Amino acid sequence: MSWAKAVGFLLVLVAGVVSLGRADDAPAIDDEGFIKEWLLLAPIPLGEGEEGATAIDKSQIKEEDKLTPKVGDKIKVGDAELVWKKYVAKEYFFDFNDSLGKETDNAVGYSVTYIVCEADIEKAVLKIGSDDQAKVYVNGKEVGKFTEERATEKDQNDFEGITLKKGSNTIVFKVINAGGEWSGCARFTDKDGKPLKGLKVELTK
Repeated sequence: MSWAKAVGFLLVLVAGVVSLGRADDAPAIDDEGFIKEWLLLAPIPLGEGEEGATAIDKSQIKEEDKLTPKVGDKIKVGDAELVWKKYVAKEYFFDFNDSLGKETDNAVGYSVTYIVCEADIEKAVLKIGSDDQAKVYVNGKEVGKFTEERATEKDQNDFEGITLKKGSNTIVFKVINAGGEWSGCARFTDKDGKPLKGLKVELTK
């Protein structure tokens, strides 16, 4: 191998290592506060002729508000056995279709993450976006929902007055897809819209 080729090979190798390092070290919460690490469970088919606006108020999984999964946990839904999978958002939103490797219409998906706080936080604001209908629970309490079809954008809904306790807080985010894209995003801010500081993400309770 010539000297020039050897140098070129080393540069490619170093670039690859640096690139891998950036991916591995990517923050679980980005600079805007969007949560990027989730556990996803999907797809759960809607009933024949069932509308998302109606299905959002049904529990497709028993005690959905109390979900505390970890990676690899399995759950039987109808005739199917689904597995909770780790998903790291490529942008500011999690994407069920990307996680599944295919587009799935008329279905329900669950996303869960655990937000760890250094101290109690009162009157936090949870800002979400979704495609399509969505419902969110924080520590077992429903904090808000959206019942129409739409495309995901940042901060489409503000759910105010949320208390985050010191330690681990469970976020359950259900999203229904009528067709096409299927995603959601979430971040915690203060009342002025500034991302909360000192939050960490874990994928086990």
